[in-house]
Amino acid sequence: MAANRLWLRNPQAIFTANDLDARGGLVIENGVIAEVLAAGQQPATPCDQTFDAREHVLLPGLINTHHHFYQTLTRAWAPVVNQPLFPWLKTLYPVWARLTPEKLALATQVALAELLLSGCTTAADHHYLFPGGLEEAIDVQVDVVRELGMRAMLTRGSMSLGEADGGLPPQQTVQQGEVILEDSQRLIGQYHERGDGAQIQIALAPCSPFSVTPEIMRASAELAEKHDVRLHTHLAETLDEEDFCLQRFGLRTVDYLDSVGWLGPRTWLAHGIHFNPDEIARLGAAGTGICHCPSSNMRLASGICPTLDLEAAGAPIGLGVDGSASNDASNLILEARQALYLQRLRYGAEKITPQVALGWATRGSAKLLGRSDIGELAVGKQADLALFKLDELRFSGSHDPLSALLLCGADRADRVMIGGNWRVVDGQIEGLDLQQLIRSHREAARQLIAG
Repeated sequence: MAANRLWLRNPQAIFTANDLDARGGLVIENGVIAEVLAAGQQPATPCDQTFDAREHVLLPGLINTHHHFYQTLTRAWAPVVNQPLFPWLKTLYPVWARLTPEKLALATQVALAELLLSGCTTAADHHYLFPGGLEEAIDVQVDVVRELGMRAMLTRGSMSLGEADGGLPPQQTVQQGEVILEDSQRLIGQYHERGDGAQIQIALAPCSPFSVTPEIMRASAELAEKHDVRLHTHLAETLDEEDFCLQRFGLRTVDYLDSVGWLGPRTWLAHGIHFNPDEIARLGAAGTGICHCPSSNMRLASGICPTLDLEAAGAPIGLGVDGSASNDASNLILEARQALYLQRLRYGAEKITPQVALGWATRGSAKLLGRSDIGELAVGKQADLALFKLDELRFSGSHDPLSALLLCGADRADRVMIGGNWRVVDGQIEGLDLQQLIRSHREAARQLIAG
């Protein structure tokens, strides 16, 4: 359990995501941040424990706002290594349709463990595959999240527009609308937690314009409004998707989003690459969030998200690793590095700083998930923290610790705290046999591909 009062003392460097002076460290009490100490400042009252953080760079716990946990089973699969999105999906759909609850549990464990080791404390997953036998996929994920002690926004995804009706996915991967909506309502009622410190939250996430009907989009928006939960989908990832919307609906992607009642602050979108200036202005005015997925966008040659233009218009920006079949990793600190470099190609080195990229991975991502209790270091916020050491060869000769995290390629946290509890200590996840997990997961991945 967490100590009653713990002083994380004098970190080597600290990023608060809000410009507070916290060079003296943080006091953690009952799972939340009780004090933020300026340089040289002492805690107001004595602490039960002190942790000397002088060798650590201290960040808010990183927040991943778009993932597909199940895809850890199909990383670097040769038939799709060199394919863009649409053929990549069509090749992989039949493989993913063979998922079982046991394989999903292993895939989820691997994705979350990898995220946790990278300093990530909260993850959003977009799960939209419910083949026969996997109807309770989200329930499987809930159990794994609780086992690892992380926070998660688990989105009840869906596909209702199969190949027979002009969609992209094969028929065995789609569900009827009433089945989707009934299960969505069940999951909200059973698992969705509200308020500060929530561990499990549920959002509704029809997959994409080319895999769901407008009817399920509208019904999901109405259900989300009724139960006050968030909405998530893929949008404007590729030009193929834009062409699909024009041909099927006679609308560009943002017009389509508006037509089904999704253009608003409840919604966050994955990718958000192909917007024109008018669409950027409309998204910003609506407060609709965008999750930037740089590695996946580069891997599939999809394009570059116009992050600064969207932010200037009023749209929050966060980061996501996307699925581990298009990244092919689940490492959020490396994703922040990738965002830094990819966005510099669009906006220049002066405007895209390490602080900007880390801000997207923390406070920006929290905004996408509708949370004000995580993503920054301030009094009253949850004690979700990531601590990194700079003692490896890759950091030798570096001078600015915060910049070194991204520029020198930090990829593993030394310690991670969630709600005041240490979940990673000395680079190891507490209570997890990682080698056994790897062995079991590799065998599951082999079986899935073999069919």
